[in-house]
Parts: sequence; C-alpha cells; structure tokens
Amino acid sequence: MSEPIPESIPTSADPRSKRPLKKRALTPRSEAASAIDHLFAKPDQEIRIPSTSTSLTKPNGSAPPEIVANVQGSSAGAGSGEFHVYKASRRREYERLRAMDEEVRNEQEGEKWEREKREREERDKEKTRKNREKREKLKKKKQGAKASEGEKLGNGGSGIKSRVHDQVGENGPERDEDMKEAGVVGVMIHDDD
Repeated sequence: MSEPIPESIPTSADPRSKRPLKKRALTPRSEAASAIDHLFAKPDQEIRIPSTSTSLTKPNGSAPPEIVANVQGSSAGAGSGEFHVYKASRRREYERLRAMDEEVRNEQEGEKWEREKREREERDKEKTRKNREKREKLKKKKQGAKASEGEKLGNGGSGIKSRVHDQVGENGPERDEDMKEAGVVGVMIHDDD
C-alpha cells in the first residue's frame, strides 16, 4: 500500500469487489443471533430437531467404538521409533497405577488418623470426667468438714465462728482469766460509757 491507486488496495477491502468477506469467529451471542435470523427468514418452513438418543449410537443400536491410540503391534520388525512409543505408554500406565496406589494409601491413612483422633478424644473425655468427679468429691468433703466444724462451734455449720461472750456468758468475759478459760486468744476492747 505504497500508493493510493486501485491496484494497491487489497481485494477484500476494495468496495468494488464482489468477493465475499472473510468470515470471522463468531461469539456465542452472535452465533445464536444468526441462527435465529436464519429460522425467522423462512417462518413457514418446518423445523426438524434431531433426537439426542439416536445421535449417540449407531443406527443398529450398538455403542460407538472405543478409539485406542498407539496400539502396539506384534510384528518382529518394528522400527526404532516404536521403542519410544512403548516406553511412553508404559510410563503413563505406571504413573496411573502409582496414582491409584497413592490414593488408596491416603484414604487408609486418613481413616487411621480419624480413628486415632476419636480414641484420643474419648481418652481425654474420660480423663476429664474422672478429674471432674475427683473435684466434686473433694468439694463435698470440704463442705462436710465445714459443716462438722460449724456444728462443733455451735453456729449450725455456717463457717463463721461465734462471738466469745456467746460461749462464756451473756455479757462476755470480764477478765483475762475468763478469756483464757473460754479459749479466746487476742485482745478484747471494752467501751467505757
């Protein structure tokens, strides 16, 4: 396209050309739109939709044949290139078998781990239950000891020691000797009115 003369313009871009334009790849949307336009171009024509069940099988009802690539022959005079084809197919087969074995091994390890996890959780729950029972037993034992101590002190097991004058007399001890006899240790302060 060095000069703007008709000979330098490509044929597809020339407006005088009667050749059809190149077909470009259609987007799914434009493809569906062209199919609908084609159907509406002849509305009186009958539309045939092929059934999907017959399109998958042969007319006699048998399944489509399996296509096997690189079938190994049994001829004695195989070329040198066949060895590499054989090695590649053998490597793919061994890789497939190894992947299947690894999948089985992973499943077994997963089941084993789940089983061990359940056993650990059961052991932990049992240990927790025993420790809880032990704590409750000690708690009841302490409450029983407090109750017996409270009965010994005469306050009905409230855990609070009674006042000294409740034990010695109505007005309490009047002298230090009375306090010692009552078993009270400490200092008692009397208010002088």
